[in-house]
Amino acid sequence: MAGILYAATPYGLFTFIVLTVILGGAGSWAAGRALAQTWRSMAMIAVYMLFLTAGVRFLHYALYGEPLLSLQFFLVAYVWCLIVAALGYRAMRARQMATQYSWAYERVGLNWRAKTGG
Repeated sequence: MAGILYAATPYGLFTFIVLTVILGGAGSWAAGRALAQTWRSMAMIAVYMLFLTAGVRFLHYALYGEPLLSLQFFLVAYVWCLIVAALGYRAMRARQMATQYSWAYERVGLNWRAKTGG
């Protein structure tokens, strides 16, 4: 997978896991939750993740000398950030709906459903 998901450098896999998967994922999860908590639309995730992914790619460049302007690695990190942010968004939104409207909805995983009368 070297050269496809991460740079073919001596520490390529390590930097991919630490910077993109862990740090980028944690930031994406937090951003997704924050967007849901402020009742913004899910479409805003795409915009926010562009900036977060640019920051993650800059860390790859600044700390480990990986290519800064690599479209391939940017897209890999962007897709990862989008997925994690969307999961964080859905988790928070399901919690919000079940908490704020507890009389009407109940939480079901990353979703909510109307309570049955009875």
